[in-house]
Amino acid sequence: MNLHSGYVRRLLDSWPGKRRFGIYRFLPIFFALGAALEFSMINWTVGETNFYRTFKRRQAKNYVEEQQHHHQQQLPEQQNTV
Repeated sequence: MNLHSGYVRRLLDSWPGKRRFGIYRFLPIFFALGAALEFSMINWTVGETNFYRTFKRRQAKNYVEEQQHHHQQQLPEQQNTV
């Protein structure tokens, strides 16, 4: 296990910008990984669906359920006033 730790340490220490940026020198890596993840979520489809279609469908379902719940709460109030 110590062999892997030494390899990782050497790899991280060899990354440029250690003196000037410190730990923040790794931010471009995470920025690129985040952009790649976002690109894959938008463009990769499995069958006929991808992440955003699923998200929009779920969001629409939640909206309809909320409207139905709100409408059902108003009906008893209207019946009591009549």
